[in-house]
Order: sequence, then C-alpha cells, then structure tokens
Amino acid sequence: MAGELFSVHSFRMFVGAGYSSFFLLNLSVLEIHGRSGSRPVSAYLLIHGAWHGGWCWRRVATTLRSCGHEVYTPTLTGLGERAHLATPEIDLETHTRDVLGVLTYSDLKDVTLVGHSYGGMVITAVAEHASSRLTRLIYVDAQVPQNNQSLASLAQPAAVTDILEKARIYGEGWRVPPLPLDKLGITAQEDIQWVRSKLVDQPIRTLFQPARLPNECAESMQRTYVYCSKPPLGFFEQFAKRAQEEGWPYYDLPTGHDAMITAPDELSNILLTSKR
Repeated sequence: MAGELFSVHSFRMFVGAGYSSFFLLNLSVLEIHGRSGSRPVSAYLLIHGAWHGGWCWRRVATTLRSCGHEVYTPTLTGLGERAHLATPEIDLETHTRDVLGVLTYSDLKDVTLVGHSYGGMVITAVAEHASSRLTRLIYVDAQVPQNNQSLASLAQPAAVTDILEKARIYGEGWRVPPLPLDKLGITAQEDIQWVRSKLVDQPIRTLFQPARLPNECAESMQRTYVYCSKPPLGFFEQFAKRAQEEGWPYYDLPTGHDAMITAPDELSNILLTSKR
C-alpha cells in the first residue's frame, strides 16, 4: 500500500456511502507517500474567487501540506490583506499577472492550478501564458471562459444589471459588494463570523474585462470540474454541463459554493485524487 492514496470511494466499501462519518472525512484525505521527508509530491496553486482572499483556502491548504505537498494561496490585488491596494483600474489582467508572478518568482513547475468561482477566469488566462509550468487545471464551481468572454458576458442580463446597480449605490461605481453568505452556502455560525470579517468589495473591471485567449492553451490541458450542488448557486450549471459533455474528470460535491470552507475534507480529497 506504500505510495497509495486513500480515497473517499475506497472507504465507502467499509463504512458506507455518504459524508456523515467523521472517521471517513479525516481518513479520506490521508496520503501515505510524502510522510518520509521526501520532496513534495506536487505543487498546488490555489486561486480564490471574487471578494475572497488566500485566507479562504486555509483548511484545504493545511490538509494538502500534511500530505507532503507544496501549497501556495496568493491573494489577488485589491482583496483580502491586499484590500488597501484596491483601485478602479484593477482588472482580470492585473490578477493574471499576480498569479504569473507567483509561478515565476517561486520557480514553480508541474503545478496543479486550482480556481474557485471567479478564479476560473484567472487560471484560464494564466494557462494562456504559462501552460508549460502547469500539469492540470481544476475548476471548483468556477467559470470556464473562452476567448473574449468576460465573467459578465457569461452571466444572465439581470445579474449584470444587479452588479452595476450595487456598485453604483454602494461602491462608488467601481466596487461590487459581496454576495450574501447564504448564497455562498455558508450557514455554520463559526464560518459566518469568520468569512464575514474577511470579505471585501470586488473591483468591477475584473468582472467585465474579457479573457484574451487567442491560443486557447487551457483547451489542450487536462482539466477537472468540481460542481457544488447543495445548494447550487445557479450560475455554474452551464460550465458543469460543458465539462461533462467534453469528458473532463467531473465531481458533484453536495455542498454550497464556498466548498473550501464548508467541505474542506471532501474538496481536499478531490484535489488529491484528481491527478490519478
């Protein structure tokens, strides 16, 4: 069994289906190799979505590191602990450069690049410039843009109108307030307090700038999709359907949109097993 990864599926054979067992949740993310002090098995670069920061990956990052992996959780410009850098000029290209900088200055190669929600826009754009450094892309309830598509162009017109109106009323025309926490699937009181204290407004140009993907490099890479289905946010079904139609590795995770907060063990297990 040396070098093998325990998976949720293998444990179901012994303890039954579902995610109700605490024993299952904790053992499902154990990895046997990587415990002996050898070099990290993989490098994971986890990109957060709108309004969040690198802080939101804390639980998942802890698990991946405990399995011997190298994990990076950068915060995009203008968000999280970098909120003091927010300006109206920040756009998708700004955030793409943020991630390219991590890849370059940390000398990363053979990277699993993970994007949550708006982070799917970012990782797709990053792949256009740094595909040689990446082994695969994992989209966690995330947008999967094609050339010249923006997040706003992929949304329903009513949602775009709502974004513009809220930015006008509450954000001086360029800052978009966060979604309500129940929309993100966050209901535990401890999580509500934690997340509410960390969310900040999103620079609006990040949502409206099209992804420039003339070579469509992401299209030729190994891609995995994780769909958060309970409850669904109501925006990501189109990407989940596309991933299934195109034959990607696909996971239906029965939790809310912010899976890295509400289901970190299950999500960690997916990130660990998706490369197998």
